This record gives sequence, structure tokens and C-alpha cells, in this order.
Amino acid sequence: MAGSIGTNPVVVRRIAGLLVRGGLVKVQRGPGGAALARPAEEITLADVWRAVHGVGAPLLGVHGRAGQSEALGRRIVAVLRERFALAERAMLLDLSHTTLAELAAGLHAPASADEQVDRPGQLDIAG
Repeated sequence: MAGSIGTNPVVVRRIAGLLVRGGLVKVQRGPGGAALARPAEEITLADVWRAVHGVGAPLLGVHGRAGQSEALGRRIVAVLRERFALAERAMLLDLSHTTLAELAAGLHAPASADEQVDRPGQLDIAG
């Protein structure tokens, strides 16, 4: 699996462990492998995000000491944290409307003309 997504197997195992701890995946030792712990129709992308990133972990962080020595700097940090929190809520709301089943159905749909593969396993995301 790691090779097909262009990453190290350690990364895949770490994320798989987070998904198990999040109750989204169950692992059977031996030839059984891994499977979803619930039907794909019941698991949203928001569930996956929370399992991998944790509940309450900020999407966009602001350095804790940024601007703390001046009043303007403290205000900038507060304003950024507020805006980032709004962006995260909007993202999680959007992710909560897509299930793994819907995502999988999209993988089996015919590729559009915009979906070009330059090399095996790598998508062109620059253009």
C-alpha cells in the first residue's frame, strides 16, 4: 500500500494505528488484514480527520509566543486563532457530508479529462 501512495510503510502503519484507536478500522492478525469497523456508509471524512488529527487539534496553528511582547502582536494572534477556528469548523462540516462509501464510488467513476497521471502513482497537482 505504501508504494502505491508514494510514502514510507512506517507512515501507513502509524496512520492505520490512529484509525484503529479512532474506532474506524479493525485489524486481524495473520492473513485477515484490516477492515472497516463500521460500514463505509457510516464513516465520514470528518471521522477520519478526527481520528488522524485528534479532536480539538487545530487545523492551522499559531505559534504560542508569536507577538506576545506587544499589544498588537497579542491581538493579531487572537484574531488569527478566531479565523482559523472558523475555517476548521467549515472544513469539518464539509467533510461530515461525505462518507467513505461516496468517496469510494468516486474512485470507480470514469476519470475526467482534467485528471491526468504523469507517472504511475503520482498525480499532477501543479496545474
